[in-house]
Amino acid sequence: MMAKRKIITIDEELCNGCGNCVTACAEGALQIIDGKAKLVKELFCDGFGDCIGDCPTDALKIEERESVEFDEQATKEHLRSTQGLEAVKRMETAAEKHEAAHAGPAHGHGGCPGSRMRTDLSKEAAKPVASSSGLPPKVNESELNQWPIQIHLVQPGAPFFQNKELVVLSTCAPIASADVHWRFIKGRGVVVGCPKLDQTEGYAEKLGEILKDPSIPKVIVVRMEVPCCGGLSMIVKEAVSLSGRDDLVFEEVTVGLNGEVL
Repeated sequence: MMAKRKIITIDEELCNGCGNCVTACAEGALQIIDGKAKLVKELFCDGFGDCIGDCPTDALKIEERESVEFDEQATKEHLRSTQGLEAVKRMETAAEKHEAAHAGPAHGHGGCPGSRMRTDLSKEAAKPVASSSGLPPKVNESELNQWPIQIHLVQPGAPFFQNKELVVLSTCAPIASADVHWRFIKGRGVVVGCPKLDQTEGYAEKLGEILKDPSIPKVIVVRMEVPCCGGLSMIVKEAVSLSGRDDLVFEEVTVGLNGEVL
């Protein structure tokens, strides 16, 4: 049965055949064939996108189009025949995590975890500020001391990067967590990017040029807990390698959807 749903798509020109996505897919929907990742059958893909965050080249995306519906039973039979009972148990565990994390079934309408609607973030109901007209021009202090901050716009060698740790923020992290300014931005150089929605070609190379500066002792990735945000860490790890430095400290911090540092 055909339905419009979210499903993985692979850009074979970007795929380097590393196999990370195959390992990350609990449904066994992906295989490496002739050196490239390929979707075995569309009915095996649940559309959650767990594989995206493990792709170092940003070759995987979630698209919405007409496709056969995800078939849980057929997927289990596929796993049982190709990988054994342990693989089936792994899929069931992944499905439980999907359901618990996103308050919905692990199949049916499908979709990337990072784009699923959620209202169960354990926040107390609060009234919005009635109007900004009567407020002072600044209520809370910003810790940002530079501009620009988008990876596309910053330039290697900018003075605000020198003699500071560099924090690479996912676009959503400062909105999910009110602590980001004092916890991560204060006293550091800052760049911001989204591995899912940005055109990330050249990001690793630019960040690598920035990190060649020996006065930068450390780079910290602040990402969200959704799988697709893992792409940001992959980009920065590549940038560290491209910097040619062996003294640079790499750190990864994950922020939950409720704002907690995990």
